[in-house]
Amino acid sequence: MSNVTTAASLCLELKSKIESCEARVGVIGLGYVGLPLALLYTEANFRVTGFDIDQRKVETLNTGGSYIYRIPATEIQVARSHGFIATSEFSMLKAMDAVIICVPTPLDEYREPDLSFITNTAKAIAPHLRAGQLIVLESTTYPGTTEEVVVPILEEGNVSGLKAARGAAAQGREEFFVAFSPEREDPGNDSVARRDIPKVVGGLDAQASELASALYASIFNRVVPVSSPAVAEMTKLLENIYRCVNIALVNELKLLSLRMGIDIWEVIEAASTKPFGFHPFYPGPGLGGHCIPVDPYYLSWKAKAWDFQTRFIELAGEVNSSMPYHVVSSVSRALNQQGKALKGSKVLVLGVAYKKDIDDLRESPALTIIELLQNDGAHVSYNDPYFPFIGRGRKYDLQMKCSPLDDVEKYDCVVIVTDHSDYDYKWIAQHAALVVDTRNATRGIRSDNIVHC
Repeated sequence: MSNVTTAASLCLELKSKIESCEARVGVIGLGYVGLPLALLYTEANFRVTGFDIDQRKVETLNTGGSYIYRIPATEIQVARSHGFIATSEFSMLKAMDAVIICVPTPLDEYREPDLSFITNTAKAIAPHLRAGQLIVLESTTYPGTTEEVVVPILEEGNVSGLKAARGAAAQGREEFFVAFSPEREDPGNDSVARRDIPKVVGGLDAQASELASALYASIFNRVVPVSSPAVAEMTKLLENIYRCVNIALVNELKLLSLRMGIDIWEVIEAASTKPFGFHPFYPGPGLGGHCIPVDPYYLSWKAKAWDFQTRFIELAGEVNSSMPYHVVSSVSRALNQQGKALKGSKVLVLGVAYKKDIDDLRESPALTIIELLQNDGAHVSYNDPYFPFIGRGRKYDLQMKCSPLDDVEKYDCVVIVTDHSDYDYKWIAQHAALVVDTRNATRGIRSDNIVHC
């Protein structure tokens, strides 16, 4: 039997299992992307196993608990009743028909891609590969990662000599299938159901694309096939770079507007009345989340291999990275106007999540702002209803407890960094000695102690 025939037979068998929901689905990485995905497949009556190296996550899930605020424990318990299990035993991957990789892709200290989570995961999968499996990478990364990094590790690390299916390039060996499908999670966004977010899919060959499309069509209402993993990888980067550049633009215009005495928020509101050719973006204290502050640098790094300089991306990065410094300077100036120095002042940072109403600290500008304030000698506290404690992360080690708001008057300055809906901004403005608002959260509140920055 030729390899093409073998691959075709394996493809038909797996597609049939997917369409009948008999396929076993493994999701590696049970964080903000992987866990919601695993729950969607469980809800669609697939047998789902979640894999994670964090034993605490595994134990929490297997006892019916949740560690993500927007996913209540009841959802985990329902999933458990439908067969969902979590494990750190990667040997169980051999029983999976489809394996979806949802691991982090951060930057290293030099702002270059850190693919260690991807490479380590691929190495963990490789010994347990079997013919006919579908491997899908969802982690955001630069174009070429799937084909240049993941596939070689899988091919070289499996003991059976399996090769990734490449259509007409087959050479008489049993195969597995590989695709890339970028995650499109938007934590805190309840206006669009996960099932209604179109899923872009790029397979290594037509059969891989067909299988990945079938797999995602079982839980998403629309699947958008593209011609290759690289196209799918670039699609995700374009989406996030588009946001990054436009946020940088409006941040820069905010800084100019402040000097000119113009309310940038009023400007944006007025511009938004145009029914075509304009989409509003909003300024803030800096970028946060796993995607927008990180992903553009993946493309900038890859572009160097093609002797190409991504000037817009790099300039946008400079503007957005400077915003926490602008916030701290604004706090210092506001205190000076009250006859106080930043050094020795008591400052309360209001909100540390990277955006409102979520429990996600990844790349949050609040962390940088706290460190900068501390470095300038301020006595810094924080309040956030989603974080009773901030310990140590990849880029921070704060070891701070959440402070109550009932004694807000004891602080020299309250800095609104994340505009959670839970906060009573009118009450805060009435009781705080000074408020520095980075999010326009106090709009409509008339008070001489509010400074917008």
